[in-house]
Amino acid sequence: MADLLLRLPAVAGRFYPDDPAELARQIAAFASCPEEPPRQAIACVVPHAGYRYSGHVAGAVYAQLKLPRRILLLGPRHFPRGKAQAILSEGAWQTPLGCADIDSELARELKDAYPELCEDGVAHQAEHALEVQLPFIQYHLADFRFVPIALGTRDYAQFESLGQAMAEVLRRQSGPVLMIASSDMNHYESDEVTRRKDRLALERVLALDARGLFDIVRREGITMCGLGPVVSVLTAARLLGATRAPLVRYATSGDVTGDRQEVVGYAGVIVE
Repeated sequence: MADLLLRLPAVAGRFYPDDPAELARQIAAFASCPEEPPRQAIACVVPHAGYRYSGHVAGAVYAQLKLPRRILLLGPRHFPRGKAQAILSEGAWQTPLGCADIDSELARELKDAYPELCEDGVAHQAEHALEVQLPFIQYHLADFRFVPIALGTRDYAQFESLGQAMAEVLRRQSGPVLMIASSDMNHYESDEVTRRKDRLALERVLALDARGLFDIVRREGITMCGLGPVVSVLTAARLLGATRAPLVRYATSGDVTGDRQEVVGYAGVIVE
């Protein structure tokens, strides 16, 4: 593989261990004793903070999923770099657990269905929201391909159009494709305020209400960084026949640090 097509890890050693054995042990601990047997899902919502803070929430979701061999991975663009709707259709991403190949065929179909998706490596270069999901997937599934999409827009119509295009493309596939929306919940307010705000947002997520989620987040000032990815995924999931979205786990960073004055919320949801 040409070096230009291999994305090296940007946050290994900071958000998660860069030692493969230590990383595998940590994910195994997160995955121990799942509350329910693994099942196939249409989509999921998982957090993307450092594993110390949100790994147990994301790990609980992945432990309950029968992961397919094709993944559509959406996350926010935290930095104003690159295109606002950025996709990659070639190459592989490296983590301490190995390389994960991009699903070029699926990526091309998505670009054809929604031309606003721009081929752009800059938006993905330093972004952590998608990278931190890959070790979880690699731990549970040795052979898979994925499509990375980073969203920096705030336009509901664009989120909805992308979701509609995703549903159109996934409906044509011969096998299952899991959509993963990477998002943290409310940021840097007290634990009490964060839990109240997150409860409002999660009510809409669990109801599969993409428009309602967008509206409540904007109206209540909920700083949910992956709003766009979650709206797009919920839109697609409803069109693909989703009927329920149970909450697997919720926590805040205060549960780990003990600091309840300024926290970040984390939620894990499976969409079926």
